[in-house]
Amino acid sequence: MSIRQRLLGLAFAAGDLLIEMTPTGTVVLALGAGPAVGASPDRFQGHPLEDRLIQRPGADLKDLKALGPGGRIAREVLMDCGDGRARRATIGGFVLPDLAPNISCSIRYEGPVFTLIKPGAGPTPELVDPHIFLERAKAALATDEFNGLAVDFISVIGLAAAGEQATARIEATLQAASVDGTSASRLAVDRYALLRDLSSRRDIVGEVSELVRDEGLSLVVSSSSADISSGPQVNAMRALRYVIQTCLSDEAAGRPQVSFDEALARTLREADQFRVMVRDRDFALHYQPVIALDSGAVHHFEALARFGGDTSPANAIQMAEELAMMEGFDLAVAQKAVQRLRQPGSGLLKIAVNVSGASLASDVYVQELLRLTASTPEDRRRLIVEVTESAAVADMDAANRRLGVLRTAGMQLCIDDFGAGAASFDYIRSLAVDTVKIDGKFVQGLENEPRSRTMITHLVEMCGSLNLTTIAEFVETQACADILRDLGVDYGQGWLFGKAEAEPRTATPTTARARRRGAVEAWG
Repeated sequence: MSIRQRLLGLAFAAGDLLIEMTPTGTVVLALGAGPAVGASPDRFQGHPLEDRLIQRPGADLKDLKALGPGGRIAREVLMDCGDGRARRATIGGFVLPDLAPNISCSIRYEGPVFTLIKPGAGPTPELVDPHIFLERAKAALATDEFNGLAVDFISVIGLAAAGEQATARIEATLQAASVDGTSASRLAVDRYALLRDLSSRRDIVGEVSELVRDEGLSLVVSSSSADISSGPQVNAMRALRYVIQTCLSDEAAGRPQVSFDEALARTLREADQFRVMVRDRDFALHYQPVIALDSGAVHHFEALARFGGDTSPANAIQMAEELAMMEGFDLAVAQKAVQRLRQPGSGLLKIAVNVSGASLASDVYVQELLRLTASTPEDRRRLIVEVTESAAVADMDAANRRLGVLRTAGMQLCIDDFGAGAASFDYIRSLAVDTVKIDGKFVQGLENEPRSRTMITHLVEMCGSLNLTTIAEFVETQACADILRDLGVDYGQGWLFGKAEAEPRTATPTTARARRRGAVEAWG
C-alpha cells in the first residue's frame, strides 16, 4: 500500500468527506458523504468550495488556499445543505508534496442538519410568558405524543448588548427548536427555556452559536437540560414551577443564579429528603413563649420545627408548600406537639401548632388531629391551631367548616402572620377564629414609625369588635412591648421574651419581673 493510500485511509478515519481543490478554491475531487441526506458529494465538484459554505464575517478560506507544501490548518465552517438548511463542520486542510499546489481537505460534520434563521426571514411565534410555558409543559406531559420530554435552559451571555436583530434571530431559532414550534420562553435577560422532545438530536447550542457568529458577535452560549418525564409527573411539574419562580425572583433581586438544571435537580433531591424526614419524624420541635403583655405571664408556646439542630426550616417549608408536601408535615408536627402535652408535669402547658392553608384543602388533617387526641380529649383545650397565610386557602368556606370541627372539639384557632399577604382580610372575614397574630413587619421599628402604630391601633379595634384577641410577633425591646400593650395588643412573642428552645420554659425575664409585681401566670 502506497503512502498516499495510507494517508487517504487516515483522512477518511478523521472525516466524512474528502475533497481536493486548486489554490483558487475550486473543487476537483470529492469523495465520501454529502452534508445532508440526498446531498451527493458530486455537488461540490467543479465549484468553488466557498460556494458550498454559508457566508458570514470571517468565513472566507484565504488562509486555507494559501497553504504551501507540508502545511496544515483546521477551520470551523457552516456547510450549506440547501433549502435554508445548514450543518456545522470542521475542515482539516493539508498539502501533499506530490499534489502541490492542490490542497487536500478532510471535512468532519458536527451535529445534525438544522435550519439557520436568516435576518428578516419572516414572523415567528412570540416567546411565551414563563407561566404559559409551565402550562405548556404540563399539557405536553399529559400526552403520549413524545418519547420523553426535557426542558432545555439556554444561556446567551452578553445578549443584552447584541441588538434587536440578533436577539430576534436567536429567539426565532429557539422557538423553532421547541417541541411544537411555540414552546420557548425568555426567563431572564440572557436566559431561555424551551420544551424539547428527548428523541430530538438538534444541537441547539451549535445552532445558536452559528447564528451568533453569523451576526459577527462574540457571545457565550451554553445550555443545560433536565428530563421532566422521568418519575411522577406532578412532582416534576411542581418542582419545575418552583425552580423557575425562584430563579425569576433571584433575577429580579439581582442575586446570583445557579444553572436551572442544577436548581431543578437539587429541588427534586431535597424534596425526596423532606419526604424521608417527615416519614421518619426526623426533626425536632422547639418552643417559643407567647406572653400576656399586661401581666408578663406566659400564656402558651408556639411549636417551631427545627431541622438538624437549631437550623430554621423556612426555605424547606417554602419548597414543601410549593410542591404540595405540607399535609404530612403538618400532621407530624401536631403529633409531636400532642406527645409533648402528654409528658409528665405538662398539665398546664398550651401549645400552638402551624397548619398550612394547603393542608385544609381536604378533611385528612382535621380527621387525623381529632384521632390523635381522641384518647385524651382534654388535650384539645390545650392546643391552638395557627393557620399560616404562606400557602393560600383555595376554598375558604370548606376550610372554615373544617376548622369549625376543631373549634367545636375545644381547640382554639389563630390566623398567623396577619398582614403578610393579600388574603389577610379574606381570612379574617371567612374563618371563624379566636386570635389574630400580627405579622412582625408591622412590629419591627414600631418605636419610630407612627404609621405602624396607626395600623396596629385600627387592627386591634377591629379585632376587639369581633371578639378576637391579638398577638404581636417580633417583639425585641421592652419599649416596643410597652407600646403594644398601650395600643391594646393582648400578647407578645419575640426575643425579648425568649427564643425557641428545645424545652418550654415558663420562667422568662418578663415573668420573673411580673412575679415580683405579684402577677399570677394565667393559661386562659
